[in-house]
Amino acid sequence: MERPARLCGLWVLLLYAGRGGVAAPAESQPPVTNLSVSVENLCTIIWTWNPPEGASPNCSLKYFSHFGNKQDKKIAPETHRSKEVPLNERICLQVGSQCSTNESEKPSILVEKCISPPEGDPESAVTELQCIWHNLRYMKCTWLPGRNTSPDTNYTLYYWHNSLGKILQCENIYREGQHIACSFNLTKVKDSSFEQHSVQVMVKDNAGKIRPSFNIVPLTSHVKPDPPHIKNLSFQNGDLYVQWTNPQNFQSKCLSYEVEVNNSHAETHDIFYVEEAKCQNTEFEGNLEGTICFMVPGVLPDTLNTVRIRVKTNKLCYEDDKLWSNWSQAMSIGQKANQTFYITTLLIIPVIVAAAVIVLLLYLKRLKIIIFPPIPDPGKIFKEMFGDQNDDTLHWKKYDIYEKQTKEDTDSVVLIESLKRASQ
Repeated sequence: MERPARLCGLWVLLLYAGRGGVAAPAESQPPVTNLSVSVENLCTIIWTWNPPEGASPNCSLKYFSHFGNKQDKKIAPETHRSKEVPLNERICLQVGSQCSTNESEKPSILVEKCISPPEGDPESAVTELQCIWHNLRYMKCTWLPGRNTSPDTNYTLYYWHNSLGKILQCENIYREGQHIACSFNLTKVKDSSFEQHSVQVMVKDNAGKIRPSFNIVPLTSHVKPDPPHIKNLSFQNGDLYVQWTNPQNFQSKCLSYEVEVNNSHAETHDIFYVEEAKCQNTEFEGNLEGTICFMVPGVLPDTLNTVRIRVKTNKLCYEDDKLWSNWSQAMSIGQKANQTFYITTLLIIPVIVAAAVIVLLLYLKRLKIIIFPPIPDPGKIFKEMFGDQNDDTLHWKKYDIYEKQTKEDTDSVVLIESLKRASQ
């Protein structure tokens, strides 16, 4: 009886131990070792580390990493991680190890490694550093001097992208008002992967007195095309047809357009936003590749119409669509009003008005009589018809006496003259 009891107790202990082994928590993985950070090119930060010491041989190690505030989480088997980021601020990466790619699995203790911002007074660093890729041919960067800098500071701009073997210095530095600018060649490479990269830029002074400033420019943004070129304008069925060619290095599907039409007679200013530049006109369908056509409806051919066009990149090919090109050279079509007629009219009208004023002043009294004739006096009319005639009779008598005396005097003079001649 004693031996079976012992066997039973041993069985219970083994069973309890087995159950206890299953319920016990698994040991956590040890942290990574030798985490270090370095900078390549201008703004490429690289973190490297070694696998944890004493890791379980049955564990397929994966590494969990993220930046501050748990941004850009990543689980991968590689023992390194890189990131393009401007070095204007402190940047930290936290790394831990775990046995699977399951994000819910708790990793080991996280190890952190940071890179500090460049040395120097932050108020001395340049501000508003921005770069624009002009027509996929050259990049132009502009900036403003820092607050705590001398006006005669000499700046230097360095740049790097994936197609360069080393960091290059921009040689063409010049001023544009308050801004300082520098341009360098950046031609689009036939390899389509080129546009997936970025350009790293750093600006500092030659003497090393100001704090360097960094910027990263994605090649899928900050692109400004050149203005298009208007080839032809024509009227058909009351519509204005506009033909133009796109700037070089751009496909039609990657651009959006604005067509501005100014009418000199009606003084209208219309802008048409064009997403897809096509027109239903067989005359233009056989044109060379790269020629775009757009129809502006309701334009009068008997007036002067001036057309301009500008373009910008769209989000079908690029990340942003905010940088318009400059306006193209204007082209006009239609009949301009006869300026000689208007000038002659403007000169004749004042002369006519002056003559009319003079005539009115000279003949104002007569005009007043014509417009406002006097009202006849009935009493005077009756007096003339039936009144006393003595005054009239006396008047005529005086007239006869005067005529008779005048005739006698004339006869006397003639008689005297005749006698004188006879006596001689």
